[in-house]
Amino acid sequence: MSEDPYKILGVDKSASQDEIKKAYRKLAKQLHPDLHPGDKAKQEQFKKVGAAYDILGDAEKRRRFDAGEIDASGQERPERQYYHEYAGADPQGRYQSAGGFGDFEDVSDIFADLFGGRARGGRGGYGGFGDFGAGPRGAGGAQFSARGADLRYHLDVDFLDAARGAKREVPLPDGQTIELTIPAGVRDGQTLRLKGKGQPGMGGGPPGDALVEIGIRPHRLFTRDGNDIEIELPITFDEAVLGARVEVPTISGRVTMTVPRGASSGRRLRLKGKGIKPARGAAGDQHVRLKIVLPETLDAEMEEIAERWRAHVRHDPRADLGG
Repeated sequence: MSEDPYKILGVDKSASQDEIKKAYRKLAKQLHPDLHPGDKAKQEQFKKVGAAYDILGDAEKRRRFDAGEIDASGQERPERQYYHEYAGADPQGRYQSAGGFGDFEDVSDIFADLFGGRARGGRGGYGGFGDFGAGPRGAGGAQFSARGADLRYHLDVDFLDAARGAKREVPLPDGQTIELTIPAGVRDGQTLRLKGKGQPGMGGGPPGDALVEIGIRPHRLFTRDGNDIEIELPITFDEAVLGARVEVPTISGRVTMTVPRGASSGRRLRLKGKGIKPARGAAGDQHVRLKIVLPETLDAEMEEIAERWRAHVRHDPRADLGG
């Protein structure tokens, strides 16, 4: 019997979908196979966490699990009471029917309800009892199929890989890997779908998909605002006063930018088109916020310049603050 997915994720049955998602992401990061190479126990836990989130992370699957329609592995529950409802049963559990074998003409509908599948083939009476031993088949021997369950994974990627796009391998709990194309501009928390990479289907049904949730690691220089990139650029005192041509890092490489004469700390300059280029639409911009940085040790000449400035220039940068 599969374990209770609520217990695996460590959440209450009253937990919101957002709380379930946060619990999953926390556990997936802690148990990721990349952090525990060769640790079979951790890999097994990682697999269980993914399977639990496959049930609880999908609102409809969660509803069906809570209602007892599917089990913790996502499979339909062919409970005996469903058969009793359709065929009728006495207190001892024996089936009763006044209609003879004609009652079984609608068995395809029963199995369709139970397995969530669809019938392939025509409709008609059963040729004999042998059909019942072959699994969920409809009238005339029609085989029922059901799509396989989706599998959920979490992958942390570097900021620049998310901004520029990349290819990465996603390690699976069984030791295999899936190659994932990360599109340029993917956002933190976005889910990428790998069609047909989930659980195999039942009765010849199609496989499910692999759903990979992307987490983006922060960058030491860049931050993102929509498709724009923000960066703080240190400049020297003389560059601020006299202006200069300086090199600026961007997500696509270093470029040269002009710092205007008399630039103050906090001034924002724009590098057009140097932001994130999404699959559709124009690229964003990079905004450069200037920050004047003095050397840790001031020499006598610099102090003398500051003294002459203070004696001859009456400038109060805080005059507009009031108070």
